[in-house]
Parts: sequence; C-alpha cells; structure tokens
Amino acid sequence: MRMGYRNAVTRRAAEIRLDALLRTACEVIAERGLANTRTADVAEAAGVSQALVFYHFATKDRLLAQAFAYAVEQDLARLDAVLRSSAPPLAKMRRMLRLYTPTGRATSWSMRIDGWAESLRTPELEKLSRRLDLRWRQDLATVITAGVTEGTFDCPDPAGAAWRISAVMDGLAVQIAVHERVITRRQIAEWIRLVAARELGLEPSQLD
Repeated sequence: MRMGYRNAVTRRAAEIRLDALLRTACEVIAERGLANTRTADVAEAAGVSQALVFYHFATKDRLLAQAFAYAVEQDLARLDAVLRSSAPPLAKMRRMLRLYTPTGRATSWSMRIDGWAESLRTPELEKLSRRLDLRWRQDLATVITAGVTEGTFDCPDPAGAAWRISAVMDGLAVQIAVHERVITRRQIAEWIRLVAARELGLEPSQLD
C-alpha cells in the first residue's frame, strides 16, 4: 500500500509538471512562433532544465505537436462547457461569439494562426488544426439548428451560416492578431454581431 501510494504521488507530480510545461510551451510558442521556438526557450521560461523537457517530449517536434494539441484541447473544453450548459440557443450563441473573439494577448489565436501556416507542411498539426476548426463550425451549426427549432432564429441553412460566420470571425481575428491597431476589438465584436445577426434573422443588439 505504501509503495503504491508513493507511485501514485510520483505520477501525479509528473502530470502536474507536464501540464505546467505544456502551458509554458504554449506561451512561448505564441510569442516566438512554432518555427522559432527551441526546447531551450521553453526550459528557460519554465525554470527547468532542458534535459527535463526532453525527458517528457523526446524531440522538439514532439514538444511543439503536444503543445499545439494541448492548446486545441483547452479551446475545445471551453467550447464543450458552452454546449453542455442548459442555456437557451440565443445565450449559447452569445457565449460562443465572445469565446471566439480574441481578447487580451490572444495567445490561443496566435497559436491557431501559426498552426494554419505550419499545417501546410506538418500533417500532424494539420490534423489538429482541422479538428478544432471543424468542431467550431459543427457546434455553431448545432446551436443555430436548435435556435431555428425553437423559433428564436430564422435561418434556412444552419450549416452554411456556421461556415460564413466562422469565416468572418477567422478573418477579423487574423487582422487583430497580426496587425496591431488596424482595427479594435470593439469593432471586431460589433461586426461579428452584425454578420451573425443577419444570418440568424436577429437584430445585432440581441447578440450583445
């Protein structure tokens, strides 16, 4: 029993350390980019030895792939929380639009944009990026369909509307993540509400 307890504690400590390393790796990648991130950069930012980083990930490519996967899972967990809630479709739509819009340092969006670029050359990243993108569109379509069913939304093509809303959000998010001070987050939020409202047969103020 005592040996089993010690092993369980050791495994838990390793899991916590791994989670902290992945979170740090995401921050470093968001700042430096996937192509320019070194294992030494992650080790320094995490305050650990480079040997420990290699212990967990074996190679730099594995570190980058797992960090990107970690970021994807974090985004999907936040999305799942919205979908699982008992809120009506209109409230869920408001939450999803706010969740998608970049805020603060937009670490998640920096990684997502970088992931799109690297997906052209890295099949593993393409698979992860596609999974995240498709989930957003599928879940948007699910909420839109539910809203149409209960009579809140007027939308003859929920799947198409989800793709069009997402495309606008993607384009605006790239602008604010890549080009500072070209447009403001307030403008982005207003334009996203305007586009979504037109697709759903609502007034923009209903999505505020």
